[in-house]
This record gives sequence, structure tokens and C-alpha cells, in this order.
Amino acid sequence: MNRTLTLGLVQHACGEDPAENFERCREGVREATRLGARLVLTQELFRTRYFCQQEDPTAFDLAEPVPGPGTAALALLAAELDVVIVASLFERRAAGLFHNTAVVLDRDRGLVGRYRKMHIPDDPGYYEKYYFTPGDLGFAPVDTSLGRLGVLVCWDQWFPEAARLMALAGAEILLYPTAIGWDPADEPEEQARQTDAWRTVQRAHAIANGLPLAACNRVGLEPDPGAPGQGQRFWGGSFACGPQGEVLAGAPADRPAVLVVPVDLSRTERVRRAWPFLRDRRIDGYGGLTSRYLDLRPGPDP
Repeated sequence: MNRTLTLGLVQHACGEDPAENFERCREGVREATRLGARLVLTQELFRTRYFCQQEDPTAFDLAEPVPGPGTAALALLAAELDVVIVASLFERRAAGLFHNTAVVLDRDRGLVGRYRKMHIPDDPGYYEKYYFTPGDLGFAPVDTSLGRLGVLVCWDQWFPEAARLMALAGAEILLYPTAIGWDPADEPEEQARQTDAWRTVQRAHAIANGLPLAACNRVGLEPDPGAPGQGQRFWGGSFACGPQGEVLAGAPADRPAVLVVPVDLSRTERVRRAWPFLRDRRIDGYGGLTSRYLDLRPGPDP
């Protein structure tokens, strides 16, 4: 049975005003639905500039509770447009406890699920460990009126374990709100290597699990508030691929875009019959995956 899901991705630049950013996203969701989308994915932390370039205690003021005003506004939008929305918010869980959280708003039920980002980076320009507590909800798909969604967030997209666990829990599509870019000082060759690696690793997750996948990234140069003349140039490039890693549609690297693409969820069954990776997994031999590192070099004879 053919099950085609029309997916929309809203890629945009972010300015200093959260209200204006929210409106950019809202208009992008509206445009996606006008073009036929029934499920719409936003970029990571779409309401604000990427504040994690610096460790700034005042940035915690940008957080909000979940449920809260952001999810309420998104729920109204989902109901108005009769769509499912997957969005990314800065969650204030309690005093001193914050998460990078993806929320799922169903068209007639409002907030139906959330995913708290599990893998938290801490690198120059990406000081997320200062802001975000690692997620504690595990890798659990969210059931919606359109299917079971495997929602992950940005840095999670580099880890095959996250995609695999979502697939094993019955996810029908993998969705990644994302904020990733270059240091403008990087050489063009290094920028090309990074972008190619980013897309390749996600296509590999789709192939290894026989699932369609979509990643929605922001675009534009965002200055580093603590280092005049520096910042991150987010490379856009939002895309969707099928269960054999085939790229179905992609957005440009240098400007906002609303991408709408039909995704055939029923192909997972056909692809997994031809490439039965789940059948042939050696689960009896994978115990080492729960170790930080394995040193299997032979030691001295006893």
C-alpha cells in the first residue's frame, strides 16, 4: 500500500527579535501547507539567533516552559492549517535546568510529544553544554495522526546509535531540526568537506535503517556577540532523502527556502525486504557498544 507523506521544511535566517523569527517561521509553515505539506519541520532553535556561540548567562532568559506560550502558538497554527508541526524550542524545565527540546504538535490534539536532545556538543562556537542538560526521555518516537516520527536534534545526527534506536522503536521517518555552519575563516576546501560529511552521514542513517530522513538547517551569517567580526555562517542545505539514501529534494546554501517534498513511507517495507539489515544484526555480539572504548590489544600470556 502506498503511503505518501508530503513533508515541508522551513529554512530561514534569524535576527535579534524572537517575535520576528517566530513570524518568519510561521509564514514558512503557511507557505509549506499552501504547497501541500501535511507535516512541517522547523530548524533548530528557530525563535532566536544561535546564542550558544558564547557562554552568556542572560541567554537563559530566552527559554520557555513546555508546554508554554511557544507550544500554544504552534498548536493553534497546526489546528488552523490541519498539519503536524515538529519544532525546536529552548525549554526551561526548572530553575537552573534547561533542555534543547523538539516538540510535536498534532493538527487536532496539540502537543503530543517531545524529544530532549541527547548528545550535547561543546566546541568553539557551539558551547551547548553550558546551556543544555542532556535529554532524559531516551530515543522514543512520537505517534501522530500521520505516523510514528523519529525526532532527533542536530548533534544527534552524527551518531548511528540514535537513528538505530529510533528505527528499532518503530519510527517511520527520521527528522532532524538543525543549526550547523562554518567558521567563515575556514578554507573553501574544508567547508566543502564538512558539508559533504554532514549530508553523507545522514544519508547513511537512512540507508542503514531503511527509513526516509529529513534535516532542516538555518541559513545566514550570525555574528558572535562576544567576538566582533566573527561568527557562524550557517550553510542551509536542508534536504530530504529516501530509505536508500537517495536525495529527494534539497534547499540552497545561501538563502531562505521552503522545501516541500512527497515521501513514500511504504518504500521502507520494500527496501528492508531487499536489504534486511535488521534481520542480520548480530545482537549477541554488540555488548561492547555500551563501553566508552574497547582496548582489545593482546596482553601478556597468563
